[in-house]
Amino acid sequence: MFRIAIDGPGGAGKSTIAKLVADRYGLDYVDTGAMYRAIALKTVRAGIDQSDVAAIEKMLETTDIDFNGTSILLDGEDVSTLIRTQEVSMAASNVSKIGCVREVVSNLSRSMAESKDLVMDGRDIGTNVIKDAELKIFLTASAEVRAKRRYDQLIEAGKEADYDTILREIEERDYQDTHRELNPLAQAEDAVYLDTSDMNIDEVVAAISEMIDSKERN
Repeated sequence: MFRIAIDGPGGAGKSTIAKLVADRYGLDYVDTGAMYRAIALKTVRAGIDQSDVAAIEKMLETTDIDFNGTSILLDGEDVSTLIRTQEVSMAASNVSKIGCVREVVSNLSRSMAESKDLVMDGRDIGTNVIKDAELKIFLTASAEVRAKRRYDQLIEAGKEADYDTILREIEERDYQDTHRELNPLAQAEDAVYLDTSDMNIDEVVAAISEMIDSKERN
């Protein structure tokens, strides 16, 4: 088994990096953050308050989450693009505090990690979901850099964006993620800390590739 757990704050580029690393080494890729976002999207669509635990627990009884390649399916619908809005991001941070939601996502993630080599990213992969992962990485960047990257992405996509608003939302989500009661965002003791503030995508992939190659050599 060779499983890579990548944790870190929102906007650090975990999904992008994890996909590239998985492709380079022929590993499966599992985006746990997308699972939380899919659940959050369903609450938004249903008009469910993200603090209404009973309603969310009932909703989960008829919720199916699956992956098809790099796409995530919510009740059979490909919602890969729909879950990437800022509204869903904040909603995902809210629902991720709820025990029944974390249990659903964690159980699904663990079942995947028990049977195959993979790269999995999220907030508590190395600290909770795959505690015995062969390689753990805490991928991060300054809030300012993450906000600028998000701002540039939106502008390039032809969408309106305000840097100060994005920065404030990132800082708010960081606080929520690191202060939630259940499995808060934290660096695992045996994780490699990787600050990508001054690195481009190719440099980050190269750095992680060196970690993987070093593990294989040993």
